[in-house]
Amino acid sequence: KATVSVLYWACSHTKRRRKRKEEYHTGRNSKRYKMIKGVLIVNNHGKARLLKYYDKLSYDLQQSLVGEVFRVISKRSDEVCNFVEGLKSWPGKETKLIYRHYATLYFVFVVDDCESELGILDLVQVFVETLDKCFEEVCELDLIFHSDKVHYILDEIIMGGMVLETSKEVILQSLEGLSAKKGKV
Repeated sequence: KATVSVLYWACSHTKRRRKRKEEYHTGRNSKRYKMIKGVLIVNNHGKARLLKYYDKLSYDLQQSLVGEVFRVISKRSDEVCNFVEGLKSWPGKETKLIYRHYATLYFVFVVDDCESELGILDLVQVFVETLDKCFEEVCELDLIFHSDKVHYILDEIIMGGMVLETSKEVILQSLEGLSAKKGKV
């Protein structure tokens, strides 16, 4: 009798684990996994200059999401707030767009609805200021020709959808350390 109940528990436990794993990867249970879901940098014409997704998404879905995000934010005036709630096609129900428009680029963070809007706006500001210090007045061409550095900076700030670092000085020191190591090799 005890063996049967242990087997039943093991089976049901495995099923629950599979279900949680599937919910995590499909975004169906986003309340349980609070995080940043993606970072996009898009120019004024809708061309993606940086895409970083922290959810597993197919390539076609990624491209359609870039188009939808651009359509949503490009229609908005610069005088309205920088938050958009309820992006319908993103996997998971509770999704917000938090963005800033600088010159010819939109910096867009796609987050869970539990994230702080002002905290994410501050994170966008840290990212842009770090890029400015690294490239001396960052422009779209810097993002294209130095995409490895841009990805490295973003990885220093966010890893796996979680914020790691918010200090510009620490991020730049890490980048200098990487440059020094590349110089020695």
